[in-house]
Amino acid sequence: MKIRDITYISLFAAVMGALGLVPPIALAFTPVPITLQTLGVLLSGGILGARLGAWSQIVFLALVAAGMPLLSGGRGGIGVFVGPSAGYLIGYIFISFLLGFIISRIKTVTFPKILGVNLIAGVFLLYVFGVPVQSFVMNLPISQTIKISLIYIPGDILKALLASFLVYRLRKSPAMRSLKLTKNETL
Repeated sequence: MKIRDITYISLFAAVMGALGLVPPIALAFTPVPITLQTLGVLLSGGILGARLGAWSQIVFLALVAAGMPLLSGGRGGIGVFVGPSAGYLIGYIFISFLLGFIISRIKTVTFPKILGVNLIAGVFLLYVFGVPVQSFVMNLPISQTIKISLIYIPGDILKALLASFLVYRLRKSPAMRSLKLTKNETL
């Protein structure tokens, strides 16, 4: 791996940590807070691509597992990976990879296409990872957990809109072309 790649991975792990500094919005009926870190996941896949985006999330989650309080609300440690938000956290890696993979395959990058990818492969997939684990940990029926999770959708749509706009603008910039993300990126 090149020094440049390691720098980008570290930078986005730091972005995830910085987004964790924004206080979470705690909800009375669920222990999973509303955070801005989903935005970082969407950005890492869209900007860095599949391989580097996934690695940035692996590094971030490794730091969290090591005890660094980088999650929103100052949470960290191995215990967060057995809590109600564990599925969402593990999903970060796969979502970042999939977003980068799909976006790299788009021939003509447009805002609507990136938004569609962020909503379907990003936000929807985040729920596919997170809701079943949350349901299991909280010992709730999956249907009830889905109903609880509906509260997150408006904020996640706003985060997807912002991430899509930023990815679109950055992908069109000359500086972004220097990344030279290829279609053959692999872990």
